[in-house]
Amino acid sequence: MVKDTTRFVSCRVAQVPPSGIRRGFDIAATMDDVISLGIGGVRLRHAAPDPSSRDRLARARAYSPYLQFQHDRVRTALAEHPKRLYGVAYDARSEVLVAVGVSEALYLAQTAVLDPGDEVIVPMPCFVAYQPEAVFPGGTPVPIETTVDDQLRVSAESLEAQITHSTKALLISYPNNPTGTVMWREGLLA
Repeated sequence: MVKDTTRFVSCRVAQVPPSGIRRGFDIAATMDDVISLGIGGVRLRHAAPDPSSRDRLARARAYSPYLQFQHDRVRTALAEHPKRLYGVAYDARSEVLVAVGVSEALYLAQTAVLDPGDEVIVPMPCFVAYQPEAVFPGGTPVPIETTVDDQLRVSAESLEAQITHSTKALLISYPNNPTGTVMWREGLLA
């Protein structure tokens, strides 16, 4: 197979449509007097990096055995939490994942379970990364629109209507980003 060297991104990435919020970020990036409060934290357009950042990073690398010890402590604490609250036991070494953020964790989880063609049901609106995180490992996001009439909550009936033989996962995210909607307990149980 001959690789098309004119393409900068993979076919998987090229399949992902740009998010609606991306246009807003692009517009804000052209304005000198705008501070972006978007994804990734606050960035001043013309701000120089902190000169001591490189030194702090070098010192942090020297402490990596200590950081691994702290990472293991965090995993153990996270495994104990649901055990204490709900009596559900998880193995800290094999069943707890500590990630930089939810987007990274969801991507890793979907990469672990999705095969090409598997469907992931995604209630809409949703955080901009949720659909691409299904596409990257070869999955197909299946959006379910919610409306103001249903208070932006997905229903069990609308979910059931979308389930096919290819459905592998369902992404339920409440409180919802970007709407802030919270799902009722009855809705989750249904």
